[in-house]
Amino acid sequence: MDVRARNHVTVTGRADGPVLLLAHGFGCDQNLWRLVVPILERDFRLVLFDHVGAGLSDLDAWSEDRYAGLDGYAQDVLEICRELDAGPVVFVGHSVSAMMGVLAVAREPERFAGLFLLTPSPRYIDDVATGYRGGFSSEDIEELLQSLDSNYLGWSAAMAPVIMGNPERPELGQELTNSFCRTDPEIARTFARVTFLSDNRSDLEAVPVPTLIAQCSSDAIAPPEVGAFVHAHIKGSELVTLDATGHCPQLSAPEATAAAIASFATRLTQ
Repeated sequence: MDVRARNHVTVTGRADGPVLLLAHGFGCDQNLWRLVVPILERDFRLVLFDHVGAGLSDLDAWSEDRYAGLDGYAQDVLEICRELDAGPVVFVGHSVSAMMGVLAVAREPERFAGLFLLTPSPRYIDDVATGYRGGFSSEDIEELLQSLDSNYLGWSAAMAPVIMGNPERPELGQELTNSFCRTDPEIARTFARVTFLSDNRSDLEAVPVPTLIAQCSSDAIAPPEVGAFVHAHIKGSELVTLDATGHCPQLSAPEATAAAIASFATRLTQ
């Protein structure tokens, strides 16, 4: 398997700079980092990729067995690291990719200098028994998945603006809608179930590297309680609230997002 082709790996920035591995979330591809790349590539070597099934990845590499859970995606992350052999990287994971980073670093911590978790959530469904608030009830998620199953394009048009937030900037919601619509519907349905039904709370305490959690002041997908939970369960982690709203601050507030990533990565690599 050609890992670089499978995940459409692209490398840019300073050849001698610290390496940042940027991983996108559900329904997106590496293009959603496009506004932070010009800021970060001045000082860092950036590795971007598409999850199998997204963007310009090799769709023939997708199988329901491998990608029935986040483990398959975490394995892809490790294979990219091995292929590049660039030494310890700072993994920047957006949304569901944050948990892929958590799983990957627990398996092979020597490959990671740190984790930057952007709007992460270890579980989207509330757990009344433990008092955990993920932001959604079981009924909410089941309705979301049923809607996605029955009309993926319609679901994308309705949900993307909610996920993006920033209603005064409708062009951002439209960009996310377009990204969703470029994803193969069958793969998107499977990935949605993996994303919204996963529970990675117990994996957080296994993270052995420096970690920063970056949340937004208002986020319909990952409310502040979620960021606080992740912070409380990753030993020694930091929590920052970006001057941004919505679930995709790399688009809505690229300068603030890039500054937070750069500050964290620079401290780790000095």
